[in-house]
Amino acid sequence: MTDDARKLRVGILGCGPISQAAHFESASKAKNAELYAICDVAEDLRNRMAATHAPTRSFADYDEMLADPDVDAVIIATSDAFHVAAAMAALKAGKHVLCEKPLGVSVEEVEELRAVVRQTGRHLQVGTMKRFDAGVQSARQFIDTEMGEMLALKAWYCDSTHRYAVTDAVQPLMVKSAHARKPAGNPKADLERYYMLAHGSHLLDTARFFAGEIVEVEARLRQRFGAWCWFVNVAFANGVIGHLDLTVAVRMDWHEGFQIYGEHGSILGKTFNPWLFKSSEVDVFHEATGATTRVLGADGHFYRRQLEAFSDVILKGAPMTGANIDDGVASVRGMVAIAQSVRTGRPVRIAEVAGPV
Repeated sequence: MTDDARKLRVGILGCGPISQAAHFESASKAKNAELYAICDVAEDLRNRMAATHAPTRSFADYDEMLADPDVDAVIIATSDAFHVAAAMAALKAGKHVLCEKPLGVSVEEVEELRAVVRQTGRHLQVGTMKRFDAGVQSARQFIDTEMGEMLALKAWYCDSTHRYAVTDAVQPLMVKSAHARKPAGNPKADLERYYMLAHGSHLLDTARFFAGEIVEVEARLRQRFGAWCWFVNVAFANGVIGHLDLTVAVRMDWHEGFQIYGEHGSILGKTFNPWLFKSSEVDVFHEATGATTRVLGADGHFYRRQLEAFSDVILKGAPMTGANIDDGVASVRGMVAIAQSVRTGRPVRIAEVAGPV
């Protein structure tokens, strides 16, 4: 088999909603990867998914999947609390890892994971798939090539009270099992933490993808009528100033996007509910020509695109364009810093935080 024909043999840990909605299909559709194995402790769910998606192998035991020499890489699609332990086990078994976001739930555990990544020399990518949105990529290209110095960034991620009406219409009917492995506590018991982990991780990664390292945050939180609203002032290492808005949930349609002011132009982006698989509408204004451009981005399958890029890193030595271990750690540190700033009412330095989100 030639290098061009070689496909990355992927094992997926977890047969729950995110695998059913995204990862099984991505591994089946990817041009350079294959759904080689699935693993879940729930026999009924595992058997159903094996019958539907036809992997080469199916495992009840994660260690057995990791012991299979034909597994090249693992997609970790479990509850957040299990991410770090599962990633460490895979890395130590010689497997590459694509881990769902957030990378972890505390500063200490993700720093420990970073040490393992460096020790093993394996690749780890965090599943912040918005980096593989063609519209978002067009914004990054303009930043890198034409915009000159960035002045400021605003970004917002506002989930909608109507999001489940949308996702129920477009996602497959989720198959559940009473035997699924669950964390010791209910993740949704603390909604402030749950929303930050689920949504804040995306917002922070998008901000860092565009403007670079965040060094300090100053956050406010207001909670009313079942809605949580964070306004976060952000200082970037390069001097750019930023403002982030995380609101769950707004009484309107899904509201996500970004606005960037630069030396030679500006960017205005509108991002859609991810399960519509629709690329962001990103208008790039070029000061030199007075013209605005927008890419079509016809291929909006961000999950498949992220897996294909990850596979190219491993199979061809391509540069990693997804979020790496340092990006994942920085996102967790950023979420912890926001929570600490809310509690203290003061700015918090990212490098100085510790503890859980």
